[in-house]
Amino acid sequence: MTTRRKFITSAGAGAVGASLAAPAIAQSKITWRLQTYAGPALAEHVVKPAIDAFNKVAGDEMEIELYFADQLVPTGELFRAMQKGTIDAVQSDDDSMASPTEVTVFGGYFPFASRYSLDVPVLFNQYGLNEIWDEEYSKVGVKHLSAGSWDPCHFATKDPINSLADLKGKRVFTFPTAGRFLTQFGVVPVTLPWEDIEVAVQTGELDGIAWSGITEDYTVGWADVTNYFLTNNISGAWAGSFFANMDRYQELPEHLKELLKLAMDSSHYYRQWWYWGGEAALRVNGPKMQLTTIPDEEWATVEAAAHTFWDEIAAESETKAKVVNIFKQYNADMVKAGRPYRYG
Repeated sequence: MTTRRKFITSAGAGAVGASLAAPAIAQSKITWRLQTYAGPALAEHVVKPAIDAFNKVAGDEMEIELYFADQLVPTGELFRAMQKGTIDAVQSDDDSMASPTEVTVFGGYFPFASRYSLDVPVLFNQYGLNEIWDEEYSKVGVKHLSAGSWDPCHFATKDPINSLADLKGKRVFTFPTAGRFLTQFGVVPVTLPWEDIEVAVQTGELDGIAWSGITEDYTVGWADVTNYFLTNNISGAWAGSFFANMDRYQELPEHLKELLKLAMDSSHYYRQWWYWGGEAALRVNGPKMQLTTIPDEEWATVEAAAHTFWDEIAAESETKAKVVNIFKQYNADMVKAGRPYRYG
């Protein structure tokens, strides 16, 4: 028995020693492919700094490969590609990527849902939109990661817009829901690949763009081909999000999920000050476009039409009605709060 015990002890110790001495099996690096809605010049601001920071901190554990608008798949196919796992993650609004959810219509520029960029994160984080988006995307195998705001929606045009009548017949590149709303004022929405917009304005295929604020007009080159910038907007901020394939997201260890959240938060914060400062600075100092304005009393009819549009959307489903009611409650609260939240 003593001999047998010694053998087992020494064999066990040897096995442990061999295990410690054996070379470690290298853990394979996690690689994601993320495509943004933005072209290269815009992506330098709206997403690249955050992805670069994530990759730097993640080191040998994970890398996110960043692709620009339409680089792997057309923007309108982003949702399907992510759902299937062809790509792992997306930065876009719900509307542009044609996601098959009840909240898709609210992505991008839902008319007059927000007045300022801070409205968007408050609506998601304090008024319940996060929970609704999470539920809707979980139904279709996609993880809604984080929502944030971008720039307001203004017209950049070749000819001046000084009244609603000036919008009639204008062929404009815009978002699906914004286009649906603007048709009642004679706007003709046109859908084209993002990278074709500048040339389309030059050739006359487009009369203008209602896709961004003035910061993007300068950043991506649209200010070089349009002459006028309308100071009225149909929304105070674009609402967009980061999304991921559900299976790929659930495979991540918890610390990488947390790092991803931090990176997305840094992206949201960067855009808050970059757009807010840029919109003002370029209106005041930008040399390329002349500012025009539709009088407040006339523009008020557009805002009234938006509230009618809200009710039309709310009638389409229970979930849409829930979101619209949140918008109504939020905006009513902001009006009651007064300055600086609302100025009338």
